[in-house]
Amino acid sequence: MRRDESKFWASVVIEAIRNEAGTLIGFVHITRDVTERREAQASIERAQEQLAQSQKMEALGQLTGSIAHDFNNLLMIVTGYAELLRRRLSDPKDLKAIDAVNSAAHRGESLTRQLLAFSRRQPLNPVVTDPKERIEAVHEMLLGSLGGNVQLNCEIAPDVGPVEVDIAELELALVNIAVNARDAMPGGGIITLSASNAILRSGDGIDGLEGEFVALAMTDTGVGIAPDVLPRIFEPFFTTKSLGKGTGLGLAQVYGFSHQSGGTVVASSKAGSGTTITIYLPRKQRADIPTVETPTTQPIVPGEGTILMVEDNPEVAEVTASLLEQLGYRTLRANNATDALNRLQRGYKIALVLSDIVMPGGMNGIALAQEIKNHYPHIPVLLTSGYSDVVQTASQARVLRKPFHLPALEKSIREALEHARRIENSEDRVLPFPPRQHRDPGALAS
Repeated sequence: MRRDESKFWASVVIEAIRNEAGTLIGFVHITRDVTERREAQASIERAQEQLAQSQKMEALGQLTGSIAHDFNNLLMIVTGYAELLRRRLSDPKDLKAIDAVNSAAHRGESLTRQLLAFSRRQPLNPVVTDPKERIEAVHEMLLGSLGGNVQLNCEIAPDVGPVEVDIAELELALVNIAVNARDAMPGGGIITLSASNAILRSGDGIDGLEGEFVALAMTDTGVGIAPDVLPRIFEPFFTTKSLGKGTGLGLAQVYGFSHQSGGTVVASSKAGSGTTITIYLPRKQRADIPTVETPTTQPIVPGEGTILMVEDNPEVAEVTASLLEQLGYRTLRANNATDALNRLQRGYKIALVLSDIVMPGGMNGIALAQEIKNHYPHIPVLLTSGYSDVVQTASQARVLRKPFHLPALEKSIREALEHARRIENSEDRVLPFPPRQHRDPGALAS
């Protein structure tokens, strides 16, 4: 203890003092204040633990992302053929069976979505939004998930700043945390959802983040989490619930969403004293926040023309071709980007190119789209993907996420064609010279 009665960590050495006859005549001791050294060592140990945990989660993310990609191709085949069969069947028993297949496939899509979120390969649509508005919008959904014996309190700071996030993923993350909190209170209890501004520094030990953040914290009065379990709660498929009570993917989605949004998520808990899970999201400057409008649905209109489909998976190619034919389009298939470019060079009249992003060979779908833009600017390109590490570079291209359904496919194709027509008409209006005369390839050969 120091003279001011504050405690400190000390290194103490005590040695006996003896005279020439060996008789003990006293002691000498040296006391050193090692508080700073101890804190520095503890900081290094925490950083090493965080690095090990981060590396483990990154490895798990790469594994789950690959699984999700393959799983999406399987779901594409199941949902595609189920949709085609439903249009051909009329017997109520057959329709009921198809509905059961679709229901299972939709659940598979949900699980895959959470896997992609954890691996940070879930395509996001971030917009600037007010956390207060989002919490108010999801409040009723949370109450419906909690049950009558759980009380939900909201504490939102009046000056809480806006954040830029995918609204659907944010709401899903809040629901996932709330459901876990509910399950930790089997006899009922209180959940408090708070939102406040926070300033993080690198020394705070929160994933090394620095700057202004918004902290969304959810605290329950449940049984708490044991110390040996706490570091694993964000791992995919890890759950302490009984069989059939959970997938172990809810908090994994929260982890992936928060990191992909530029923030993080942390958990603190003591057995028997409840748990607090806090999502940190980068705070944006206050600005006009756009209103989120619900997209209007349009009836499916029969299409016309030929679509060049680039897909290396034969089963996925088969079901996608069937869906395109249902929409009224003719299809021309290519197994890879090189094959697609060869077909375009032969002069086929193509209305649109529909290409997967992840393909074998030296050119993926994004590179193919750029080649088509450079050499065939009048042909629009629509990309599809279950996930892709390079999908972020496709910001200028339209991407349809697998597994897709007939209405989504029709809508994406229609929008791509309409966008191409608008560009072509705009170029025709501002062209300062007469239009170029396109040579007939046959005339050139003659």
